[in-house]
Amino acid sequence: MGASPQSGGLKDGQAGGATRAVAVENAEGAGPFVFVCDHASNFFPPPYDTSLGLSEEEKAEHIAWDPGALGVARRLSKSLDAPLVYTAVSRLIIDCNREETRADLIPCLSETTQIAGNRDLSADERAFRLNLVHRPFHKAIDRMLVQRLDRGLPTALVSVHSFTPVYKGKTRPWEIGLISESDRSLADPVLEALRTRGDLTVGDNQPYAPSDGVYYTIRRHGESRQLPCLMIEIRNDEVKTREQEGHWAEMLGPVLSGALQSGTADISGGADA
Repeated sequence: MGASPQSGGLKDGQAGGATRAVAVENAEGAGPFVFVCDHASNFFPPPYDTSLGLSEEEKAEHIAWDPGALGVARRLSKSLDAPLVYTAVSRLIIDCNREETRADLIPCLSETTQIAGNRDLSADERAFRLNLVHRPFHKAIDRMLVQRLDRGLPTALVSVHSFTPVYKGKTRPWEIGLISESDRSLADPVLEALRTRGDLTVGDNQPYAPSDGVYYTIRRHGESRQLPCLMIEIRNDEVKTREQEGHWAEMLGPVLSGALQSGTADISGGADA
């Protein structure tokens, strides 16, 4: 990458106990959920607004972020009195839902789009991006969960994402997908409740599964602590407007609360990480 690493003022600012590349809302929320949104923003601070080689149209597409996800997560945060931690820069700069050692941590190809400015990065540039958003994001989640568990607050972790209706030419029929691994204490009752409605095609580890490498945040912060945890994927044509975001939040809030009340989930936390 030709330009020297810069953050456009992001690196040094503090907001909600995290850098400006990471945001925390309703930090003192006492409800039983903590929401995270790994791909909340398509903001490209300088020099990444020009150096990645992307058009303005490409920056607005799903490759750069999960449109609609933050809107749903914010509404769930408000209605369930839940803390929310989210990223404030594009995942094409660095993907916070990937291990630091993965090849797609800083993607050179997203679906069919080449990201020329992500090729042949120096070790310094990779480290800069990790320290800009990836590490602060995960530190903010760690801090939030540790503080809650120290206070004895019941806690379940949920990440909110969106996905494209068509991927590499294949149509995806699910309006929503639930992604889970060894812990199914939220996934099973939420899956049952959504399918019982009769008006939704609900994916169970579809359109993604942990084996696709997309489960890092939930595995690191939820599964490792033995907290009930779930990754939610909503098809992005379902959350194009604020009204649609509100519709999904209004639907999911009671379903998530009901899943905890079903008694299958232990929200006391079993381990530190």
